[in-house]
Amino acid sequence: MKPITAALIGAGQRGAGAYAPYAWNHPEEIRFVAVADGDQERRERFAETYGIPETETFAGWEELLARPKLADAVLICTQDKLHFEPTIKALEMGYHVLLEKPMSPDPLECFMIGEYAEKFGLVLSICHVLRYTDFFAQIKQIVSDGTIGSLVSIVHVENVEHRHQAHSFVRGNWSKSEVSCPMILAKSCHDMDILQWIVDEPCTKVSSFGSLMHFRKESAPDGAPKRCLDGCPVQETCPYYAPRMYMERDDWVGAVLRSVVSNDTSDEGVLNSLKDGPYGRCVYHCDNDVVDHQVVNLEFASGATASFTMSAFTHEGGRSVKLMGTLGQIRADMEKNVIEVTSFKTRETKTVHLETDAAGHGGGDTNIMRDFVRLVRSDGKEKGLTGAKTSVQSHLIAFAAEKSRVEGETILMQKYVDELQAEMQKRGAET
Repeated sequence: MKPITAALIGAGQRGAGAYAPYAWNHPEEIRFVAVADGDQERRERFAETYGIPETETFAGWEELLARPKLADAVLICTQDKLHFEPTIKALEMGYHVLLEKPMSPDPLECFMIGEYAEKFGLVLSICHVLRYTDFFAQIKQIVSDGTIGSLVSIVHVENVEHRHQAHSFVRGNWSKSEVSCPMILAKSCHDMDILQWIVDEPCTKVSSFGSLMHFRKESAPDGAPKRCLDGCPVQETCPYYAPRMYMERDDWVGAVLRSVVSNDTSDEGVLNSLKDGPYGRCVYHCDNDVVDHQVVNLEFASGATASFTMSAFTHEGGRSVKLMGTLGQIRADMEKNVIEVTSFKTRETKTVHLETDAAGHGGGDTNIMRDFVRLVRSDGKEKGLTGAKTSVQSHLIAFAAEKSRVEGETILMQKYVDELQAEMQKRGAET
């Protein structure tokens, strides 16, 4: 069977680093034939790696999609606010689409993306990669099998890890809501999606609290300059001192961080970028405004509840969850690859140890690519786990959570959805 062909829009850490390697490892399944990225060096590096001729490299998605259809599918991995237009254009041209989350920072655009996917009958998979991990797949199966009875409560924690917060959400691309989107959408729409998937019933109420508590100028140590390399007096003790964060970490995360800071990942290249680039700024003197901690409470149609906590102030990364049912409970830690299932009937606990590598969202990045190839080969006739219609629902929970956090009110989901649909109809009538 011939490999499907694909174009990549956005050759950054997610597009080139997380999803494209599937084509390198499985050339018999998928082959990249075009790339678009505004960074010339990244664009040329991707083209060289995947054997793409210069004529099929483009400085932006507009140029690529101005050409006649040149592949079976397109992967859209641009920044959050640049998802909507290329997705709509690609669907109109007949491309199957793999779209990085979030679908859009605008709930009305999320609705429209979902409608377009159904209108054209094409594959539109949203990168909610946690559904494709062995960890959450096993939890979902245990709950679906009725092993712990009827689900009553979930406590779900996302450990962002303090350095991850500093890199992505203080110094990095997702530091300002206006430029990208709120934290609950940029980082934690994964979690709203996984809770919706596991409970598998409509969410009826949402409330949320949180703020930017620590990464502010008021928290800066005495004498801290605006850039780490400008003679910081606390560089030996500050956990966010940039040269240490980006040059001394030697695990796979450190390699990823270096590639984000600089196209030249040598010590010299990274150090030069830290001197005047965004990742060399003091974390207390940035222009960030997204929260560094947030809680979300959800109620579902059956009366089951879920509480979600996102915190930047953890040493470990990953996610941990406790699910409580009428006949038993599940305790699980994604970072440790452990799931414990306890029966109230037998009082016994069964422990499942997973062998999945923590890299690539616990295997989710690879598995969603494998599934996307399958869906494209079916020409949209088969269904995936994260289609647009499904993903719209979890996105709306995230939007509602942010609305609750900002306005200080509990959001009734049906009322909120009705208001959005009315607004969308109004917008459609005006245009």
